[in-house]
Parts: sequence; C-alpha cells; structure tokens
Amino acid sequence: MIRVGTASWTDPTLTKESDWYPKRSMSAEARLRHYASIFAMVEVDATYYHPPTADLAGLWVERTPQDFRFDVKAYSLLTQHPTQPKSLWEDVAADLEAEHADKRSVYLSHLPDKAVDRAFEHFREALMPLHSAGKLGAVFFQFPQWFTARRDNRRFLEDLAGRLPDYQVAVEFRHHSWLDERTQSRTLNLLRETKLALVCVDGPQGFKSSVPPLLEATADLAVVRFHGHNADTWEKRGISAAERFEYLYSADELRTWSKAVRPLTKSARETHLVFNNCYRDYGVRNAKELADLLGEGLMGD
Repeated sequence: MIRVGTASWTDPTLTKESDWYPKRSMSAEARLRHYASIFAMVEVDATYYHPPTADLAGLWVERTPQDFRFDVKAYSLLTQHPTQPKSLWEDVAADLEAEHADKRSVYLSHLPDKAVDRAFEHFREALMPLHSAGKLGAVFFQFPQWFTARRDNRRFLEDLAGRLPDYQVAVEFRHHSWLDERTQSRTLNLLRETKLALVCVDGPQGFKSSVPPLLEATADLAVVRFHGHNADTWEKRGISAAERFEYLYSADELRTWSKAVRPLTKSARETHLVFNNCYRDYGVRNAKELADLLGEGLMGD
C-alpha cells in the first residue's frame, strides 16, 4: 500500500494564497473532508507546537474516510526541542524544576523522570482515538540538529518505542552523524532492532543538518518526506516554515522518485510519501502528481 499526502492541510499560504480549496473561507471540518476526498493520508504538523487532545483526535476520526491515515508529529517537548511553557500539560508544568519555571522555553531535560513519563503518557492517550479507529499511521519524531549520534541519544531511541506501545514511531534525523559512512549501518541496525521507522529525507545537501536520501525500510512502515531543494532557506532564521520549504518539484524529479520508491514499497507493509513543501499549493500539487505517476495513493473510486 502506497499513501501519498502532505505535511499539512491548514497552512495559511495554502488556505489564503491559493485556490486549491473550493472556497477561501471553509470550516475546519469542511476543509479536512475536502482534503481527505483526494488524498489517503496526511501528516499533522500542529501537534508539534501544542499537544492534541483526545476530543480533537476523535473529530479527525469522524471527518475522514475509514481507510484514511494520520501521521502525527510528536510534540516539541518530546523531541527535545525548545517548548513554550504555556503549552505544557498542567501537571507536567507543575513538576518543572524551579530554576526553569520562569524561562521562555523549556526542554525535556528540565523535567524529573516522573514528569517525562507523564508527558509521554498524556500524548499517547490523546492519540488513542486515532489508533482505535485504525487511522493512526505513525507518530513522527523529527529531532533537532543538536540530537547527534551520541550514546545518550542512542539510548533515548532504544527507549522510545516502549514509551508509545502499540504505536508505530518514525524518526527523522537532522544531523549528518547518524547516517554518514561511519555510522549508517549502526543506526539502521538500531532502528530495526527497536522497530522504529527511518524517515527518508529528500532535502538540500551539504549542511550539518543534511542527511542522505536513504531509501531503507527499518519497520513495517516506510516513510519519505519531501522537503524540496531550497538551499538558500534551509537553515535561514526568522522565516516561516512555508518560506523555508518553498520549492516546487519538477515533473522530471517526480518521475525519478516514482521509480526510486518502488523497491522501497516492497520492503514494507505500507509506504507514506509526504510532501513538506507546503508553500501555497506546491505540496498538494506535487503530491497529486506523484500519486498519479504511481497509480495509487488517492482516495475514491
């Protein structure tokens, strides 16, 4: 099974600066129903900035077809990114160490072990409606650039699957040390042993945050995320995500990818191809084009 989709269905540049949706002004329900009438999966980006609730996950279930899938981006706290304290669960915020309680950003390392356990459990419980309905594809952990191939970070990965039992976890590295010639085999073996899905990244090369577009399935689910090749904005500060990934894949590039991913699909039960170039309608256009080339991944008869 190949599913093709985008990393967002609500980006402001898509909803306000393009005509992809039938109307500029649509309810959240109507917008998701329209998206899900065309694509078979989507990645939820908003959960990175604020953890979801079970009620919200239940609405996603109600508004999408039975065979639809959601890949949910893990909350920033859980991926070791800086996190706004006001977005924390109340009982987790209450356990912040005193020296960090008034800071503008907090990190997972600022919490005692019991609060870390509670944070993962809250996130797991919120996604249970999706899982119970068979609509949870993967919980997607995109790690920061400073999450390098160190011993403590390998240990974090070893523990990760156990923190979200019954869920498929997928990981995206943003530091070359994980997949360079020296460490690649060790990293892939670790992911296979822990049944974590490697996210193949198609993005600009030549940066410390760059990893090669390695098409390997380390779990039942294989994932490819298409970030585009806009090297000028890849590490630029002070711009929006849409601006960072402003890149439209050409027909030739998509034809090359349609051939490249076919061997990958034979190594996994399911393959998700996710376009993160969510600038205006670039992502949805490219996703539709690649799905058409592959001949599958779209909803409908």
